[in-house]
Amino acid sequence: MKAIEYLVRDRLSSLGLDAIAELTHFACTSEDINSASYALTVKRAVEEVWLPALDTVIAKLRELAAEHADAPMLSRTHGQPATPSTMGKEIAVFAWRLERVRGQIAASDYLAKFSGATGTWSAHLAADPDADWPTIAREYIERLGLGFNLLTTQIESHDWQVELYDRVRHAGGILHNLATDIWTYISLGYFAQIPVAGATGSSTMPHKINPIRFENAEANLEISGALLASLGQTLVTSRLQRDLTDSTTQRNIGVAFGHSLLALDNLRRGLNAISLSRDVLLADLDVNWEVLAEAIQTVIRAEVVAGRSSISDPYALLKELTRGHRVGAEDLAAFVEGLEIGDAAKQRLLALTPATYTGIAEQLAK
Repeated sequence: MKAIEYLVRDRLSSLGLDAIAELTHFACTSEDINSASYALTVKRAVEEVWLPALDTVIAKLRELAAEHADAPMLSRTHGQPATPSTMGKEIAVFAWRLERVRGQIAASDYLAKFSGATGTWSAHLAADPDADWPTIAREYIERLGLGFNLLTTQIESHDWQVELYDRVRHAGGILHNLATDIWTYISLGYFAQIPVAGATGSSTMPHKINPIRFENAEANLEISGALLASLGQTLVTSRLQRDLTDSTTQRNIGVAFGHSLLALDNLRRGLNAISLSRDVLLADLDVNWEVLAEAIQTVIRAEVVAGRSSISDPYALLKELTRGHRVGAEDLAAFVEGLEIGDAAKQRLLALTPATYTGIAEQLAK
């Protein structure tokens, strides 16, 4: 910081401004300069670079959610066949989650101090006791487009940074979840990858198109998340009025955001290179009719409450029929035909298929 002060003094002298050269770094400590510099740098990085990159991914997710809103798919809870959804609704969940965290990040504070060696304006008052130094400092910092931290030690306390990096890490966790889910859908054949001319999938297996964009995104998000977590853990603490652990740590802010940007770019490129295989989704649903067991036992319960059935423990009844083995369309139809339930409920169940048992998933996606 002292070297920069001398540089500024020399520049002022070269401009014929020697008379004010002595005001360079007047009553300041290095953190008065650094806190504003870091706040401006990070603010511009987030608002002008990182958020636009995130917005590109969110926009693509919204597009895919709308496009595939009506594409029924077998859900998997605990990795096992479960109540169907639509691909659009599952993708919309990620857009919804990311938009919420994005709003928190966009509303972040970026704070700086300008109050001298230990945050008391002591030197300022010694030089000019009549000046309203806190107001002067606040007006200066706010003119930079930053928030003013009135009450500090020698350093600005970095709490705004901890809050921001935790939120960016949170967004990274959601993006990591997106990458692993899309990777899994690709492995299930739900998504086909669009071949890129000249690309090689494997050094020995020419047929392969590896989901490298999503794998690269995973790795970069893990590195970014680890760095952001370390920043948050370190920056929240400073021994007494100051120590220099923050100085070393903050030099990795750009590295953390850099890995996050690489991940966002890989996700954007990966999402633009996949095509939904609706036939695979339908085939998967067609061999998992047992997922309708939930609907059947729930309808029976409603019929019992309405006085149209006397079946006891419908859950156990369906568990015996379906748990641990496949049940086909004909088996379920015969089972439903033999149920003691009202005719309207029976016809509703007979008309149901795994592909139509998606609730309001399509509307949710849209």
